[in-house]
Amino acid sequence: MNFLQKLFVKKPVTEPQLLPLDETIESDGLSIQVGALTDRGRVRDHNEDALFTLSSTISQDEEILPMCLYIVADGMGGHKGGREASALAVRLVSSWVMDRIFRPYLLEPDAPGSRQPINQVLNEAILTANGKIHEACPEGGTTLTGVFVLGTNAFLAHVGDSRAYLVSRNTIRQLTTDHSLVNRLIELGQITPEEAKTHPQRNVLYRALGRPGNLEVDTHLQSLPAHSMLLLCSDGLWGMVPENDMLTIIDSAPSPQIACDRLIAKANENGGEDNITAVLVQM
Repeated sequence: MNFLQKLFVKKPVTEPQLLPLDETIESDGLSIQVGALTDRGRVRDHNEDALFTLSSTISQDEEILPMCLYIVADGMGGHKGGREASALAVRLVSSWVMDRIFRPYLLEPDAPGSRQPINQVLNEAILTANGKIHEACPEGGTTLTGVFVLGTNAFLAHVGDSRAYLVSRNTIRQLTTDHSLVNRLIELGQITPEEAKTHPQRNVLYRALGRPGNLEVDTHLQSLPAHSMLLLCSDGLWGMVPENDMLTIIDSAPSPQIACDRLIAKANENGGEDNITAVLVQM
């Protein structure tokens, strides 16, 4: 195994870290409910995941719109490096977005032409965080999946193998692409998804924050239908709970927070081999 592979293979790592959250914001005709939870799982001795949620509303063109930011990051590189990398990524990206999206909307409401495109801001935020993480945490790295919600539009930015899903009309659809070695092998037809689950290099990423060199960030604009949900999660959830089971749990839960509680409980029931984080946003 070469240096980069060693750097980005997740180490077995315990003290539970439970951060429940239940937010609800309402505006004229629009309502968003949010649940969030992170847990160390049953195998690792500490939690290298990090999350951020910010739900707000803003008036624009005589409408009151949700304006929200949600982030999940999964650190790699051992106890210190991974935890510091994910925490730093969440703080840097959220502060960048607040300064360049939230602040202009609040201070320059009549000058929309002066605002940067949202996908550009998200891209710059992650690239800036990437360089600072490489300097501050040379032995660590992190994934990052973030979404900025404005009205019924979700602007996604993504690096690594944490995921974003759209849950709508009794279906669940992955919106992000895993930047992992096994996913690339699947795309090339060299292994099957079933083989990927037990592949010896299944935790190796070819794209993550904190690595030297240029970083490519995936960005995506997703329209959010009425009554739809966005699920952001680390691989500790999707790697332990099949998508059909995730959908069943989400559809049967009376609130996003209870859905997150049940999702993480299911991941632990199925082995809890990694840290587990889930953020569920319901329109």
